[in-house]
Amino acid sequence: MIVITGATGNVGRPLVQSLIAAGEDVVPVSRHGEAHQADLTKPATLKPILDGAKAVFLLTSADFLAGGNLEGVVDVLRAAGVPRVVLLSSQGVTTNRHPSVHEDAVTGSGLEWTILRPGNFASNAFQWAESIRTQRAMAAPFADVALPAVDPADIAEVAAVALRDPGHAGAVYTLTGPAAISPRQQAGVIGTAIGEPVQFTELSRDQARTGMLTFMPEPVVDATLDVLGAPTAAEQAVSPDVEKVLGRKPRTFANWVTRNATAFR
Repeated sequence: MIVITGATGNVGRPLVQSLIAAGEDVVPVSRHGEAHQADLTKPATLKPILDGAKAVFLLTSADFLAGGNLEGVVDVLRAAGVPRVVLLSSQGVTTNRHPSVHEDAVTGSGLEWTILRPGNFASNAFQWAESIRTQRAMAAPFADVALPAVDPADIAEVAAVALRDPGHAGAVYTLTGPAAISPRQQAGVIGTAIGEPVQFTELSRDQARTGMLTFMPEPVVDATLDVLGAPTAAEQAVSPDVEKVLGRKPRTFANWVTRNATAFR
């Protein structure tokens, strides 16, 4: 049995599907919705669903990243006898944008562990879906700063391998797409997919920050804007790790848009 936290999100949903397709017994977990309900900010809520689990996928929310304590979660996993954990972390740990405290809880747990560090998600484009549907327009800061956006489906496939295969114990994988792409270029790709041009407007950093603070904690917002506006060479580089694990190149942003085009039409 494999337990998947964050099971209803952009990574969790395809991960659950991938594991079920591989014949695994999967327990999907989320704070809300149809999955088994548990909250990582309240580690004891995990206890009823861990009996017999051979691996757990840990996906923490933005608010947990800002103030949660993964030590308590790890204590519950260890007490339940779970042998393996895969943590969805962030490339920001590699580049010192984010603290390593959550990774440290996992790597110091005594369990078999694998760390996944994705960069910018292709699915972040969903934030523009409503304005593109209703106005054929989108707005974003740092119009021409390019990052190699990673498809959540690729993250999910790498996670599925790490959860099932002990050969990935102790590995840290940086996950990116196959090429850097800017917000302005993303608008063009979306326009091509829906068959109509998408007007692009560049926001100032302050304008973007004000909007992001409505759904993300301040430290996460500031770190995210730092990456989007002034990425390091490492943050703009394409990582080989998706291909190393899956034996194929990562999916393109255009591939992600094509699969999700109805959200923008």
